[in-house]
Amino acid sequence: MFDLRELERAHAIVGQAVPATPAHAWPLLAGRLGTEVVVKHENHTPIGAFKVRGGLVYLERLKRERPKTPGIISATRGNHGQSLAFAASRHGVPAVIYVPRGNSVEKNRAMKAFGAELVEHGEDFQAAREEAERRAQFAGLHMVPSFHPDLVLGVATYALELFRAAPDLDILYVPIGQGSGICGCIMARDLLGLKTEIVGVQSTEAPSYALSFAAGKIVTTETSNTRADGMATRIPDEDAFALIRKGASRIVEVTDDEVAAAIRAYWTDTHNLAEGAGAAALAAALQEKSKLKGKRVGLVLSGGNIDFDLFRRWVGTDAPAMA
Repeated sequence: MFDLRELERAHAIVGQAVPATPAHAWPLLAGRLGTEVVVKHENHTPIGAFKVRGGLVYLERLKRERPKTPGIISATRGNHGQSLAFAASRHGVPAVIYVPRGNSVEKNRAMKAFGAELVEHGEDFQAAREEAERRAQFAGLHMVPSFHPDLVLGVATYALELFRAAPDLDILYVPIGQGSGICGCIMARDLLGLKTEIVGVQSTEAPSYALSFAAGKIVTTETSNTRADGMATRIPDEDAFALIRKGASRIVEVTDDEVAAAIRAYWTDTHNLAEGAGAAALAAALQEKSKLKGKRVGLVLSGGNIDFDLFRRWVGTDAPAMA
């Protein structure tokens, strides 16, 4: 997909807008997991999530190779759209973003604040994406997919930072939505010649990649009713699945309750707010705690964009007590 020289160049492009995010070893998390742990804080980017890196690299190439592009269009549950809106505004390119009805209110507000035209359509991400593709055709807009080599190249820059800061990680847990994050981690690991085991994480309510990994072929689901909207994927991308199948050791499924507990743990142990997908890696590590003794564990905190109302109902004061 790309080589180390291209990844270094992408890191320079991203670095013009996004300083390297921290990778911290938190002692309270280490005590909770019973082993060494390093957290890559992609919640500390200008959009509060890792995807900004992919948007910056994608738009840089698009503007360089097709400078007369009249505008871009895409579909999202939030962070992909924020990434494109942020990057498009830096390049002076109009952006149209489709989201499903009932999408995160605060992510919608953020996308509009970054300059995107926001359109609500359909009951889930798939419906929003199909409508965005139709509009792209009749309006002459450039359709940005949810998975693309340039998006992977961009987000792989966080893995480059992490692996150079902590090249001795035994295992790295990475959440899976459309797959760019975990694919970027696999690529960066392989290009650096490291042996870190990479484990994907999905929701039990949206397990399309986990089911596909187990079956050895693409498996879709009819619903994706997880509160962790960054993992709400019904149809895996074929290219992403091929790379995940080759480069990941397995995929762990976590429940919404386990994710809520991990969000609480991040807050109490590090005072960082994680969105559902952002806490999924920690949820998986806690589920596999008995297997991790003596290992150096990496966790990708992929984003912190959780609506306050959802946090309150799911995780906070209105949530049922949990052990």
